[in-house]
Amino acid sequence: MARVGGGDVEIGGLPAPAGDPRRRVVAADDSLDDDGKPRRTGTVWTASAHVITAVIGSGVLSLPWSVAQLGWVAGPVTLLLFAIITYYTSVLLGDCYRSEDAVTGKRNYTYMEAVGSLLGKGQVWFCGLCQYVNLIGTAIGYTITASISAAALYKANCFHSKGHSADCGVYTTMYMVVFGISQIVFSQLPNLHEMAWLSILAAVMSFSYATIGVGLSLAQTITGPTGKTTIGGTQIGVDVTSAQKIWLTLQALGNIAFAYSYSMVLIEIQDTVKAPPAENKTMRKANLMGVSTTTAFYMLCGCLGYSAFGNDAPGNMLTGFGFYEPYWLIDFANVCIVVHLVGAYQVYCQPIYAAVESWAAGRWPDSEFVVRQYHPFSGKFSLNMFRLVWRTAFVIVSTVLAISLPFFNDILGLLGALGFWPLTVYFPVEMYISQSKMKKYSGKWVALQTLSFACFAVTVAVTVASIQGITQSLKNYVPFKTKL
Repeated sequence: MARVGGGDVEIGGLPAPAGDPRRRVVAADDSLDDDGKPRRTGTVWTASAHVITAVIGSGVLSLPWSVAQLGWVAGPVTLLLFAIITYYTSVLLGDCYRSEDAVTGKRNYTYMEAVGSLLGKGQVWFCGLCQYVNLIGTAIGYTITASISAAALYKANCFHSKGHSADCGVYTTMYMVVFGISQIVFSQLPNLHEMAWLSILAAVMSFSYATIGVGLSLAQTITGPTGKTTIGGTQIGVDVTSAQKIWLTLQALGNIAFAYSYSMVLIEIQDTVKAPPAENKTMRKANLMGVSTTTAFYMLCGCLGYSAFGNDAPGNMLTGFGFYEPYWLIDFANVCIVVHLVGAYQVYCQPIYAAVESWAAGRWPDSEFVVRQYHPFSGKFSLNMFRLVWRTAFVIVSTVLAISLPFFNDILGLLGALGFWPLTVYFPVEMYISQSKMKKYSGKWVALQTLSFACFAVTVAVTVASIQGITQSLKNYVPFKTKL
């Protein structure tokens, strides 16, 4: 059922696609934007919150381990290098939110729309494969990570109440189920426009646990004991073998590179921003604020964590401080991680939800199950039966996969490796070249293609290292028996 209201035709609660004969826009309606969609209200601050929520994941706690593999020189340099690359390509991608002209051109509501508009339909399927496989993988990985932090919360309290010699091991399955139930509830928020408060809360949580990690690292660096650090990181023949050094270095490089990646949701974030000013200008400020803030925390966590633990830095810096004292501070940090991941999960899943629901609305425009909106609480919040069923099913499936594949973080590393080059570098570079009508073999064209090739080489190397890591994980894999 197509509904006409206030100057726009909605299909399933979503505006009809551009060019659809059922679409009509009346500029006089102040509740609608220039394209007939509900008026965008996002600002630099809300966009920055979305960016920070998407970028700073619990992976920040693994940065001391990454720096330990690279050492005092290569570690910080790699962090800065990928911060610069991420910001630059994000600016290029932000300019592609509108086709032809970055200020007045036709809006592209999703990453795939931007690719289709600027590079043609031939590359849309490749983009969609990379984007949605990464988004789905991230949802599963966040379920696993949140359950580990929740289990660590139980473990710390168990040790505190029963003594350090008590058996406080706990299976993570129950915590994954609880996390999944919470996501079923939050997934009913219609879109990113309705989620600014959740992203702001999640961003505050990410700052909180990162700050706790930095504070504990600084305290241990000052008071001791500290681990041994070196210019080149872990030492061959002392900490690792020659082969291990190569694999671990590549994995560390991948962890740092992909810790910055949020391009797969950038266009969707930009589509929440109001205009004027031009969306690409607002997004440029949000990108700078988000990436610079993230880099500051990454540098602090990575370098101070390495200073505290040395070449024996753990995969999770919070667990490296033990489950004992100050147990209440570790508890608070883990609570912050779980709350942050609740918001981050939604930021990454909303593009998946929107894609399926837009397709369904176009496929069955007269189905009340698909298009009818209910207002059970007499407010702005609406309930749609298709959205309820489909999003609940998605969360259930992703939770079951997380329970079945608890080493999925290794697989997620592989998915990230395969997605980093096309989503963060290749498509933004190619779309920018097409939009700006850049002359082939000009100086800037050569520079951009060189950047793209270098990142492609990194992706290939990290992919190989990720496959090696998965092979090692499979050797000790026992289904449904993961215990912290």
